Amino acid sequence: MIAKLIVRGLLAGLLAGLLAAVFAYTAGEPHIDSAIALEEAAAASQPEAAHDHDHGEEPVVSRDGQRFGLFLALALYGTAAGGLFALAFAALRGRAGPRSEPVLALSLAGAAFVAVVLVPFLKYPANPPAVGDPETIGRRTVLYLVIVVVGLLAVAAAGAAYRLAANGPAPARWLAGGAGFLVPAGAALALMPTVDEVPAGFPATLLWDFRIASLGTQVVLWAAVGALYALATHRATRPASRPATAATPA
Repeated sequence: MIAKLIVRGLLAGLLAGLLAAVFAYTAGEPHIDSAIALEEAAAASQPEAAHDHDHGEEPVVSRDGQRFGLFLALALYGTAAGGLFALAFAALRGRAGPRSEPVLALSLAGAAFVAVVLVPFLKYPANPPAVGDPETIGRRTVLYLVIVVVGLLAVAAAGAAYRLAANGPAPARWLAGGAGFLVPAGAALALMPTVDEVPAGFPATLLWDFRIASLGTQVVLWAAVGALYALATHRATRPASRPATAATPA
């Protein structure tokens, strides 16, 4: 049974990744092109960079290759996310969360989005090309991974607090769950170091349009994972229709 759940998650994740790639290509690629154009203009304005540019140095990967890589990367990311999602669903199924399996799938996808995407985005939002110091990429990667772990722990703490207040009234349960999430997440957002490497003069509109497109890509991916998995679960658990029987002759 677990194997079927995992295969279901892998397929849902693959389709979700492709849907997210279509969204990213439509909503995000124009902003990347604009950011690259700004980076090239800034490089051309510097004498040494302009000298290198005159020699016709080509990028290692063309823009067409990068666009293909976008679809490939999101398809692989979606597949991996779908497999992990299925493992989490199998662990919670019948033990915690809503009893309805489709509702559990949708709830789990929402929790995963909050933990893995929304909490990190609030502290370390995505940046387009030309934003960020290459020498700090290691530090920024570590900080991002730490905030992802904090998001997962905050969601787990919210679930544990909700279950501890299970015998209380509904408002008390929701308050306990909210506090269980907000305390660790809020502490991390307040105490973890801030990374601000946006160069002076970079268009604020372009920066935030790119960040919103990046966030929207993740919204599409996790919403699709939850919806597709819930649909597959509903179809798998739906009782088979009984064949019609002939009327008994009088």
